[in-house]
Amino acid sequence: MIWLIPFAVSVLIFPLRVSQRQLFESIMPVVIAIWTVFFSIFYLSRIKSDFLKEGIFIGIAWLLISMVLDLMIFIVGPLKMPLWDYATDIAVTYLMIPTITIGFGYLTEQRARINQMD
Repeated sequence: MIWLIPFAVSVLIFPLRVSQRQLFESIMPVVIAIWTVFFSIFYLSRIKSDFLKEGIFIGIAWLLISMVLDLMIFIVGPLKMPLWDYATDIAVTYLMIPTITIGFGYLTEQRARINQMD
């Protein structure tokens, strides 16, 4: 879902990529951030310990999943985007995924430690 929802949004707003590229490029990171935050909260609220470790794990996993699925569409699939263009246009944006999940993992870990002291 971390990949599918932003991909669906990009398909829906694809005409903006041609007519208003800057708007398209501004919307997509916001969509990725919203859903990464949502799914991070959803995932981390269901585990009991090792929040930072889990935040690192899901961040890297979601990053890799998103990039592999993208590569099947943008590099070898129908869109045939050069790898360098993909890396500089799309892949860099995905770095926000582990940034968000690691941040949530860290904060959740700190909160759990504080709660244990009480």
